Amino acid sequence: MAFNSSDIAAFKDIWVFCEQREGKLMNTDFELISEGRKLADERGAKLVGVLLGDNVEGIAKELGGYGADKVIVCNHPELKVYTTDAYAKVLCDVAMDKKPEVILLGATNIGRDLGPRCAARLRTGLTADCTHLDIDMDNYVDFLEKSSTLDLSNTKFDMEDVNLKQTRPAFGGHLMATIICPRFRPCMSTVRPGVMKKVPFDQAKADACEIEMYPVTIEKSDLKTEVLEVVKEAKQLVDLIGAEVIVSVGRGISKDVEGGIELAHQLADAFGNAVVGGSRATIDSGWLSADHQVGQTGKTVHPKIYVALGISGAIQHKAGMQDSELIIAVNKNEHAPIFDIADYGIVGDLFKVVPMLVEAIKEAKESK
Repeated sequence: MAFNSSDIAAFKDIWVFCEQREGKLMNTDFELISEGRKLADERGAKLVGVLLGDNVEGIAKELGGYGADKVIVCNHPELKVYTTDAYAKVLCDVAMDKKPEVILLGATNIGRDLGPRCAARLRTGLTADCTHLDIDMDNYVDFLEKSSTLDLSNTKFDMEDVNLKQTRPAFGGHLMATIICPRFRPCMSTVRPGVMKKVPFDQAKADACEIEMYPVTIEKSDLKTEVLEVVKEAKQLVDLIGAEVIVSVGRGISKDVEGGIELAHQLADAFGNAVVGGSRATIDSGWLSADHQVGQTGKTVHPKIYVALGISGAIQHKAGMQDSELIIAVNKNEHAPIFDIADYGIVGDLFKVVPMLVEAIKEAKESK
């Protein structure tokens, strides 16, 4: 039977495209599997990971430890290194055969390239850079009540709606939009890394995970590019998502930008295992590169300690860091919104406060 994306009743199960590089699973995979488990439970469906590569079946079971019921493994020499042609062909072949209801991909360089190509071939929709997902309507309404300024008192919802509710920032992060794909399947989303929380690994679930080896056929006519060599750029990027401590700067450093950034680095060094981030204002002004940006239009982070220096706390920035375990804010304006979510707030000039914090941390370390 020909693939028909509008035959909604023929589709089932929640799928996660699991990205691997050089035979190693990415942290984004575990975040998406954890989120996919929630969606699968809401839908009463199976959670299936899809793993493409060359001889990668040995790492598939690990996905079960985060919630996957099953992993479909697609092995082929042409899948060892990512190319759009090969990966799109194989993922679409499997999707047309198995007919998943939902496909989630990480909003990584690979996911952002692969997702739209597959959505076009599958004749369905795709929502990019999602920060929240729901299927169950009760959960979605609860999310709206807690996370939006909407007055829902007179709003009527179709509580039987089982479409994937895909929420993402819009208009530069000033609005949040929820998008559904009611007439076609699969529903496809790329999900921002760091947004979804990874559940603890469970070895028993990993052992119980089913592995299916899917037969892959790739002809030379399917490929329009050939990878001759992989050269890694020696560029030092900031790993905000994996950092335990983040020291971020905002517009408050404007009177001495270089000095403010240097103070942030000094504080990060004093903490140890810390990185420097920034609000959108610092990136738009060219004070920091884009890989430092925290917020709705940057990276969503969950560090153990988040220090906000001279950041007022616009809603777009708070959305990207408010789930940090401990938040410390330094701002001259005692009414700055950042203090609403800070565990510790210091009202003062960051150029005076930060050197004192650095000395206090050093003294505390030396005393131990």
